[in-house]
Amino acid sequence: MKIPSGTGVALVTPLDAAGKIDWPGLKKLIRHTSKVDYLVVMGTTGESATLTSEEKLKVLEFVAANRPASMPIVFGLGGNNTSELIQKLDMVRGLPVSAIMSVSPYYNKPSQEGIFRHFTTIADKSPVPVILYNVPSRTGSNVTAETTIRLSAHENIVAIKEASGNLEQAIKIISEAPKKFKVISGEDMLTIPMMAVGASGVISVLANAFPGIFKKMTDAALTGDYKTAARLQNSLVRINPLMYEEGNPGGIKEVLELMGIIKNHLRLPLVPVSDSLRSKISNALQEIKKG
Repeated sequence: MKIPSGTGVALVTPLDAAGKIDWPGLKKLIRHTSKVDYLVVMGTTGESATLTSEEKLKVLEFVAANRPASMPIVFGLGGNNTSELIQKLDMVRGLPVSAIMSVSPYYNKPSQEGIFRHFTTIADKSPVPVILYNVPSRTGSNVTAETTIRLSAHENIVAIKEASGNLEQAIKIISEAPKKFKVISGEDMLTIPMMAVGASGVISVLANAFPGIFKKMTDAALTGDYKTAARLQNSLVRINPLMYEEGNPGGIKEVLELMGIIKNHLRLPLVPVSDSLRSKISNALQEIKKG
């Protein structure tokens, strides 16, 4: 199975005012992002921490039924309880899932050996390929380059979404892991620097709202046109930090509401952005629209 290069969208999960899944909103979002290379369902941006297993499966089935024909789907399936996670692997059987994306165990902060054994166990049992997800700002521990390179030798571990913010770490993985193993940017504004040293693309938050910009940007980088790629990425420099100022996905949901795609409803403990941040996001969005 070939993991696509280019732009993957870390889909938000639209909710209504009562906190239930907004299915018409999700359909509209899928249609809005239909030109990217693949969809990532139930990542952090999808509020996976506060959706039940039943809801996650329903979202996955809905995306599979409403996506453009044959568009690959990556399904977020991670946790800090290895044995429980193995039981949940059955969720993807029989569904058109190209790979699972599994976050490094959080809260219990395992050693590098523990991380290695956790992912090896998952990969041994998974019916589809595994994309590692390293995001130290959320998990409390970094999957080191050395551990990633060890894991890259597993035939069922095919890529890593690298969101450590450490470009040197990404370079080491790219240079020492097998050529078939892909490194994917997990930070929108590091996409072009990472692609310049061999990363295959990005799994993006901002691409929920700006799929066309990201698709053109990664396509340009893949052909070596870094001048165009940099220009497109730089157009989003102002709005990007606003996405995380009061937590993700509140920021990107606010952009999507301003664009008329979904409403900015979240589940506690997450809340919509403040009035002051809403104003800053609105101003940044207007600048992007002006070009």
